[in-house]
Amino acid sequence: MTKEKAQARREHLQKMRAEQKRKERRTAVFMWGAGGLVIVLLVGLVGFYLVKQARETSLDAVSSAKYEAGQHVWNQVTYKETPPVGGQHNNYWQQCAVYDKPIHNEHGVHSLEHGAVWITYRPDLPKQQVDALKAVATSTGQQDYMLVSPYPNLPSPVVATAWGHQLKLDNPDDPRLPAFIKKFQNGPDTPEPGAICGGPDAITTTADQAPLPPEPKNQSQVPMETISPSPTQSPAQKK
Repeated sequence: MTKEKAQARREHLQKMRAEQKRKERRTAVFMWGAGGLVIVLLVGLVGFYLVKQARETSLDAVSSAKYEAGQHVWNQVTYKETPPVGGQHNNYWQQCAVYDKPIHNEHGVHSLEHGAVWITYRPDLPKQQVDALKAVATSTGQQDYMLVSPYPNLPSPVVATAWGHQLKLDNPDDPRLPAFIKKFQNGPDTPEPGAICGGPDAITTTADQAPLPPEPKNQSQVPMETISPSPTQSPAQKK
């Protein structure tokens, strides 16, 4: 092989290697670019989801009011809000449970004082929505502090109430409902956190089954409030 042919061969090989390197660089740039685009898209999707979730579960619409606690009375009380969010209340509290008929305001407010969330709904709410509401109530938060009942003349189809806080909802599937429960059930504004929302002195009847209890002649018959030993969590929280 002559020197000229050998030189030509070396130059040809150099060109082939240079072209191969250019292809490898283009492939690497493309791969890195595609990978970066995928990362950007994923970050964007996650960010969009978090922003969307935060917006959907925002509790900015919660109204708040200040009420003095410990105001026990025996008479019927006229409340400012519907349903009430605090104020005077009966000496007896309502057993936290799901009721199919209205309860006395005065018992419900006492349960709020103990840390309960009281979910009320219009009596004419379709059964499918009532079932959906009960499903949320029985799968979220502490069941020992969950009170559910129909309530006439509500300002919205569903209203979630804790002591000093209230949220009006149009749909029981609204994601703000479980968010409200998790934030305000036995929350920092609870006047008597941990006080029992059941027990032998709790009222288990609805408003149509029994009137407000009369004031006892013997003060020793006034119900004694005790601390709940261990609030029961929903099945979802136990997992």
